[in-house]
Amino acid sequence: MTRIEYDTHEIATVSAETFSAKLDLEILHGAKEQAITLGTVNVNRPGMQLAGFYGHFVAKRVQVIGEMETEYLRGLSQTRRLKAIEEFMAQDIPCLILSTAIEPVPEILRCAKKYKRIILRSKLNTTQLINKLVIYLNDLLAPHVTIHGVLIDIYGVGVLIIGRSSIGKSETALELVQRDHRLIADDAVTIKRVNDILIGSSPPVIRNFLEVRGIGIVDISNMYGAGSVRMDNSVDLIVELEEWDSKKVYDRLGEENRTHCILGVEVSKLLIPVKPGRNLAAILEVAARNFRLKSMGYDTLRELNNRMDKG
Repeated sequence: MTRIEYDTHEIATVSAETFSAKLDLEILHGAKEQAITLGTVNVNRPGMQLAGFYGHFVAKRVQVIGEMETEYLRGLSQTRRLKAIEEFMAQDIPCLILSTAIEPVPEILRCAKKYKRIILRSKLNTTQLINKLVIYLNDLLAPHVTIHGVLIDIYGVGVLIIGRSSIGKSETALELVQRDHRLIADDAVTIKRVNDILIGSSPPVIRNFLEVRGIGIVDISNMYGAGSVRMDNSVDLIVELEEWDSKKVYDRLGEENRTHCILGVEVSKLLIPVKPGRNLAAILEVAARNFRLKSMGYDTLRELNNRMDKG
């Protein structure tokens, strides 16, 4: 088993404009460039806080007010409403979102101005808004790392090809694209851990590009069509290419169960020796097909052993 530890990033800062654009929100108060610091995927509906209870309150969560909280505030006297909202807005919250296109009570905007808070509004109902918000936050705050390699979709299996520079990763990926498989990333693969699933993608600046030594950079999407690339894909199998060592004993039966740990997730790994005459693209196609069979419960080695026992 190979284990490599990586730095992870679980806090993100985005502008109010970017945050609003991603979630289709209207900015009611705050400058477009004002920063929103996000540190958790959890969302809070501050009904208890508006009623005066702050036990276990986590201020760093995005706050969402719906029709129920709004009706509660409107039912209070002006003095009690101002006190409740001022106490809440004094907390260091990242932002407050009103759902269902609600018209905010005047005290919310008044206190937002006083405490420099960002107030946003959504057309979605509260449940729809929270669902959309949690999906966005899960992706934005997912631990991530960038790995040197190539990620390609082979028969629906996300295969991450790693190995030393010039071992043939990009050339193998190019032949796989010519065999109608799809490129996700070349050279730098950004991997996020989302709900214990690893999702790989390409940094935007090099998306759809592939480096071929002796030719240079080629645009796979324009050269082979939009169907030859994908924006992202799960990382299901890792293949490490290494130069053939005649003194080394390589796995011939598939008995070795190697794994590679990325962001705390163990991924199946194969070590493929490289030497002239080996068709790496064909080998990786077989590796992907075999991985799918194993995922469905069929083990070729076990089948062989069963046949030998019966023989």
